[in-house]
Amino acid sequence: MWTGYAGPGWAWLKKPLTVSLTFELLPQRRKERRKTVSSRFRKLSHTIWRCQYHVVWVPKYRFRILRGAVKDAVEAGIQAICGYAGREVVELNVQPDPVHLVVMVPPKKSISDLLGRRKGQTSMRIFQQFRALRRKPDWGNHFWTKGCCVDTVGLDADRIRKYVRYQEKQEQQVEQLQLGS
Repeated sequence: MWTGYAGPGWAWLKKPLTVSLTFELLPQRRKERRKTVSSRFRKLSHTIWRCQYHVVWVPKYRFRILRGAVKDAVEAGIQAICGYAGREVVELNVQPDPVHLVVMVPPKKSISDLLGRRKGQTSMRIFQQFRALRRKPDWGNHFWTKGCCVDTVGLDADRIRKYVRYQEKQEQQVEQLQLGS
């Protein structure tokens, strides 16, 4: 507090200043800003988005190995990685050979980052849990193939989710028809 003389118009400086702050103007927390705008769209601070991708990938040499405990470990790994990275799993179908995933990825994140994490971390987890898989001939330290298929989901999202959900049933029907012929 200043106590010196500043002239006749400055007498208010001798009084202590009190400042009242209102916290209504402070920005909301990040989680509160991410509220859903509607069931289809998500919201960030300056963006309303709906970026869905349909991703398909297979184990190395298309080994039909994703059954039982290995299938459960892959599903749990994908769910954990997507949850940790801020991606939302819309549909997930782990079949003995391919894996189908429909995922929502924010526009500020890259789909290639998600795919790299998914392949690397799930393969490390699987090789730690199932050490016998590493001994397969020509397997090496790679569980997944190098490539994958990525497609954007547009207005026909329901059709693609149904395709992902029922793809395994359709494959089994085709195999039964081929065996019967």
